Amino acid sequence: MNASDLVFEAIDGHCGGAWMAQPPSEPRAAVIVVQEIFGVNPHIRAVTRGFAAAGYLGLAPRLFDRVAAGTELGYDEAAVSRGRELVAQLGLDAALRDIAAVAQWARNQGLGVGVVGFCWGGTAALLAATRLGLPAVAYYGGRSMGFLHERPQAPLMLHFGQRDALIPAEHVARQRLAFANAEVHEYAAGHGFNCSERADFDPESATLANSRTLDFLARHTHGG
Repeated sequence: MNASDLVFEAIDGHCGGAWMAQPPSEPRAAVIVVQEIFGVNPHIRAVTRGFAAAGYLGLAPRLFDRVAAGTELGYDEAAVSRGRELVAQLGLDAALRDIAAVAQWARNQGLGVGVVGFCWGGTAALLAATRLGLPAVAYYGGRSMGFLHERPQAPLMLHFGQRDALIPAEHVARQRLAFANAEVHEYAAGHGFNCSERADFDPESATLANSRTLDFLARHTHGG
């Protein structure tokens, strides 16, 4: 499996980069991996490589390039504080412009496109479905409650941890109602259960969610 960088230009003229993982053979489709508040760090690169190993072209846009190029953060309190500052500066609209640019690049290669995002990136993935018409999987989207009025224009899957201190059960229930056609799954886990570098990592939940995500991508990105 090879990894390299893709350079793209967004509609507003911003030139950004995406970390790209090539599958071992012709890609089934492209998967855009949307970062948490910690940037395209080792965890996000590992997730992107995982999709490549499953036969997809993995693309992780470096969304922080707009505000602080090259930023990669860990998971301690200082990193959380810094990550929150950066996503506040960046904003979801700018992130979506970059996601749209990477998606268009993939389409130009003749590939179907899906989006998978985590935490803050989970909300960005949700908006990729409502605003960009891209099939999307949102893992524990922590900022989605402000968008319950939006309607998905493409298939949508949502993953939540039942012990997530940041996303109460009421918020999950309201998202189930608002996005009635979405596939919604809950796990006996906390926030960030997919990330092996976080205290709430739950291997069993992560494996099951990944299996469901791959099934979703196979059904909705013209892959497989």
